[in-house]
Amino acid sequence: MDTLRRRGPLRAVASAMRIPQWVKNSLLFVAPGASGRMFHSDVLSHTIVAFVSFSLVASGVYVVNDLLDRDDDQRHPTKRFRAIASGDLPVRAAWALAVTLFILGFVTPLRLDHPQGFYAVLGLYVAQSLAYSLRVKTVAVLELGFVASGFFLRSYGGAVASHIPVSQWFLVVVTFGALFLVIGKRSAELRHVGTANRVVLKDYTPEFLHSALTMAAGVVVTTYCLWAFDTSSTGLSSVKHDLLWIRVTVVPVVLAVLYIVRGAESPAGESPEDLLLKNRIVQGLALVWLFFLAWGTYL
Repeated sequence: MDTLRRRGPLRAVASAMRIPQWVKNSLLFVAPGASGRMFHSDVLSHTIVAFVSFSLVASGVYVVNDLLDRDDDQRHPTKRFRAIASGDLPVRAAWALAVTLFILGFVTPLRLDHPQGFYAVLGLYVAQSLAYSLRVKTVAVLELGFVASGFFLRSYGGAVASHIPVSQWFLVVVTFGALFLVIGKRSAELRHVGTANRVVLKDYTPEFLHSALTMAAGVVVTTYCLWAFDTSSTGLSSVKHDLLWIRVTVVPVVLAVLYIVRGAESPAGESPEDLLLKNRIVQGLALVWLFFLAWGTYL
């Protein structure tokens, strides 16, 4: 064992919780933000409560997943350094941590008004996440849908927490946007590390992933345009928004999709997750999109 990577108890707990992954839960802010009601006091507070709840529950899922994969992770060249696989966080302590996170995560939404809908979303997220960890992650194609559904539930959970009606196009954009990112990640993994890192990759070919990535990218761009040009009360071009700035958001979205496709299909096999977190061009396009959306929605 690499002694340089040993952690104390607090660092081991923080590592097992995968706190940097909480950035995914920022999707909870998308629906309230696009509705133009984000800074209404009740909406903002409800969204923050939903974010905290999802983050705690997601960390609980990560801990359970690492417990189930402990033996495999110990044989992996990099995953063996995870807190549970390395022994920095004992198994009994890890189970206690997981239970605590789930309890806190499910108690937190009690602060919401009529939280039944949010509880349904949160419960479905836990169920599909555990099903993925136990079996689905080895089933080709189906595993793509399960991973994508986690992103969808986050996005939808933000709307449900504040009882905000959402556009049908928003739901399709989020669903296929998540699927697009997951397929791009699998394509990058297959090109960069082969099938050793993930068993299910043996059931994929570069040609299949290329076709699936192209299909998902096409749906994302098409439905985002439909959402951006939708003039109904739930569309981005509703009468209360500035149409010019809203519709210009199509440009950074299309460019970002093209850039991610290029990265996933490159010989280096760049993961969409790495592009979003590390690539300055993709981050710049995301900031431009956010600026245009905020200007058209709030100013």
